[in-house]
Parts: sequence; C-alpha cells; structure tokens
Amino acid sequence: MDQLPAALERAGNEQSWAVADAISRVLKNSEELHSWRRHLLSACMKGLVAVYSTSKDESKQEEERSMLLRLEELLCVVEEVDPDDWCSLVKTGLKYRYRDETFLKVLNVAIQLLYKEESSLSQ
Repeated sequence: MDQLPAALERAGNEQSWAVADAISRVLKNSEELHSWRRHLLSACMKGLVAVYSTSKDESKQEEERSMLLRLEELLCVVEEVDPDDWCSLVKTGLKYRYRDETFLKVLNVAIQLLYKEESSLSQ
C-alpha cells in the first residue's frame, strides 16, 4: 500500500488506480482516509505532470481526462495540496495544455477551492 502512490505517478496505470479506489473504499470510515487521499492527490498531480511532459501532442486525451476528473474529485475532498506539486502541475499544464478545455475547467475549479480565504495556499 505504501508503494502504490509512487506507481500511480507513472502514466498508463489504470489498474493501479483501480486498486487505489478499492483501498479508498476499504478505508471509507477510517482515520487514515484523509491521509490516503492526500497521497492520491499528490500522485495524481505528479502523474499529470509526467503525462504532459512526455505527451506534448495531447495523444493520450482519454487518460488525461480520467486523471483530471480524478484530480477534481480529490481536490473537492482534500482541499489542500503540496505547493511544489501544485506549481509543477500549473506550469506544465499551462505550457502544454493551455487549449485543453478539460484541463482549464479543472484548473478553474482547483483555483476556486485552493485560493478561498480559509485555504492553506491563500495565506
């Protein structure tokens, strides 16, 4: 379980995400769930950065869309991110996907969530 978030950072790991989802369901009413989701959020952001850096031509749109929707879902629950992960995602995403509608929608949602007054990034 400890090695799974690192595996999720690599592109094309739908089976690993299925395992992560199963672990999330098992941890549903546990104290460890928030920490687990923070690890998943970080892995998702790092995975998107990796996809954007290696697939500059948007050839993996369905995989990216799936990860972006997962990112949005995790952000709505966790509402905090590692500043370095966030910076990398925004810079790389805007560099390579500034025309991608799904990326821009999720970025907008993330900005709204992360930069509201009580957020850790807004301070």
